[in-house]
Amino acid sequence: MDAPSHSTNEDVTATSQTVAAGQLRALIERIERLEEEKKTVGDDIKEVFAEAKGTGFDTKAIRKIIALRKKDQAERQEEESILDLYMAALGMV
Repeated sequence: MDAPSHSTNEDVTATSQTVAAGQLRALIERIERLEEEKKTVGDDIKEVFAEAKGTGFDTKAIRKIIALRKKDQAERQEEESILDLYMAALGMV
């Protein structure tokens, strides 16, 4: 049996590097497309908030409601309890 030639190993290495570079490029391009989509969605959200503000709604309250809706009831209750406790400790209630 002959030992594998040096050039065959180099060919495999070069092919592996080419494949890895192609995969890396594809991943980066996907991320870039998603980042652009994220920017577009962010711009759309800003427009909706501007519309809400133009209609007379308080956008800070809307943002707070959106944040609260992301949490389950137990998490909201725990947060409110801690907030109440801290406010009482500071004499705010």
